[in-house]
Amino acid sequence: MPPAIASVSRDGIAAAYEIIRPHVRRTPLVNADAADFGAGARPLRLKLELLQHSGSFKARGAFCNLLTRKTPEAGVVAASGGNHGVAVSFAAQRLGKRATIFVPTIASPSKIALIKRYGADLHVGGDRYADALAASERHIAESGAMAVHAYDQAETMLGQGTVGLEIEQDAPDIDTLLVSVGGGGLIGGIAAWYEGRVKVVAVESDGAPTLRDAFAAGRPVDAPAGGIAADSLAPKRVGEQMFPIAQKFVAPEVALVSDDDIRNAQEALWANLRIVAEPGGAAALAALLGGAYRPKQGERVAVLICGANTTAVNFAA
Repeated sequence: MPPAIASVSRDGIAAAYEIIRPHVRRTPLVNADAADFGAGARPLRLKLELLQHSGSFKARGAFCNLLTRKTPEAGVVAASGGNHGVAVSFAAQRLGKRATIFVPTIASPSKIALIKRYGADLHVGGDRYADALAASERHIAESGAMAVHAYDQAETMLGQGTVGLEIEQDAPDIDTLLVSVGGGGLIGGIAAWYEGRVKVVAVESDGAPTLRDAFAAGRPVDAPAGGIAADSLAPKRVGEQMFPIAQKFVAPEVALVSDDDIRNAQEALWANLRIVAEPGGAAALAALLGGAYRPKQGERVAVLICGANTTAVNFAA
């Protein structure tokens, strides 16, 4: 039987890390000069999780699910805006398991190509993540396959929380960490790891303010699903399981960024570090560069760059 893990907590995340560590990359945390990005003269740490297997942090949660839960013969099923599907496909291929992935029509062509490359059975349909989720649930009911939720599942958050573990080990002196938010599995896991020891700031597209609206309502509620990062940052609502963690350990002021802010952050990452980030992966940096989050004097800030699956660069040019 797969090993048991505790709840979404610091101890649970540490246990999950020991299980998934042979299967994931320990991604680098680099020191940068914020002035190079036009964000004032201060040190800046960037956690380059976009270098993770499958091109995003999602591989951590995917491996945590597949290594700690018993997989039926029908395999695993995931609904995704793109990156989660890529990650589950990758983990399933590595572990010799069958994967069926459902994505909406807004999924990036680069992510669809990767899902196919990793050998999953791919279904594309519906306009948004919620449509893909509904289709996946119908398939699960018919097939008996195991659902691997993109964010609203303990094993997923435990895996994503290991990003926070690595950041704390590599940069124990930071005051603030900026994290992009879609369904909230990443920030929920990271916040559970830190337990308030640093300020964890949520960054969302202003076209999909899921956590901002949930904070205002006191519970997860439906939110708009627009913006250039809609394939990664625009679920119908944040997860029920992460929300109590966010209420307790995430800063209540959510930083909202525009599409232009995100594009500028993508361009800045390329110009300064030759890093290609997808829109959702660059959103946290966009909050710093665009002024949605303004650090105090002397505040030591780290930013999570969490995804790279884009076709934005034409290397033939």
